[in-house]
Amino acid sequence: MNEEFDREKFDDLAGEFRYVITDMICRAGSGHLGGSVSLVEIVISLYWRIMNIDPANPQWVDRDRLVMSKGHAGPVLYVALAYMGYFDKKLLGTLNADGTTLPSHADRLRTTGIDMTAGSLGQGLSAACGFAMAARIRKQAHDVFCIIGDGESDEGMIWEAAMFAGHKQLDNLVAICDYNKLQVDGFTDEIMTLEPLADKWRAFNWEVLEMDGHDWDDIYATIDRAKAVEGKPTMILAHTVKGRDCGALADTPGSHNIKIPDQEAHEEFLCALSCQDYDLPY
Repeated sequence: MNEEFDREKFDDLAGEFRYVITDMICRAGSGHLGGSVSLVEIVISLYWRIMNIDPANPQWVDRDRLVMSKGHAGPVLYVALAYMGYFDKKLLGTLNADGTTLPSHADRLRTTGIDMTAGSLGQGLSAACGFAMAARIRKQAHDVFCIIGDGESDEGMIWEAAMFAGHKQLDNLVAICDYNKLQVDGFTDEIMTLEPLADKWRAFNWEVLEMDGHDWDDIYATIDRAKAVEGKPTMILAHTVKGRDCGALADTPGSHNIKIPDQEAHEEFLCALSCQDYDLPY
């Protein structure tokens, strides 16, 4: 969309995203809060400033593609798509409800604007490689973005796809690792350390960049650099905070998948946010 950047407006939008995501998950009774809110600034930057897309024509053949490989972060993707105009914002209140078009994990057959179905961790990067390879064969100029999780990087399929993309020199592929240092069972360095992560990706013939995943300027500049890389795919290690702005849950394993047993808990989660007083769109 390449919207002109206004820091105050984008900060406010990020706050609204976190408020709406938290309320959506609370209404559903449970959900993956931490890994959804950690991606807010990155997803907004992609849709509002970087990706070449047309919400009025979701299947436009020359659009950039986004694969949310860490599919449990579907809520942040749904909010972005709704606010971009892909579907009515009122649907956001139906997250994971019976008959909804917004299941907990993104599904391209059910939700307008989703480029790839996600769920089983590790598969999304392979799909993104397929998109990138197909674009090359068809001589199409669009870019393919893929967001993976650091916990997801324990999956062997991630590294098979990494080897393929490096070998095929897929320079139209930009992957972003949501490196929040946490996964469902605890801290990543305690479950299975990823370090030296940058060196691992370089060994697979990827360009590697790092950024602060909550800094608007750093996000834009880093992804812009990644898009300009020639002869190899790019991995961006995005340093983020899981559960950012969610009070005591921030940067804790407990933010991964929250449970909301009653209205009191619902209100407590909303009140814990540093961003408050937004009107819900549903």
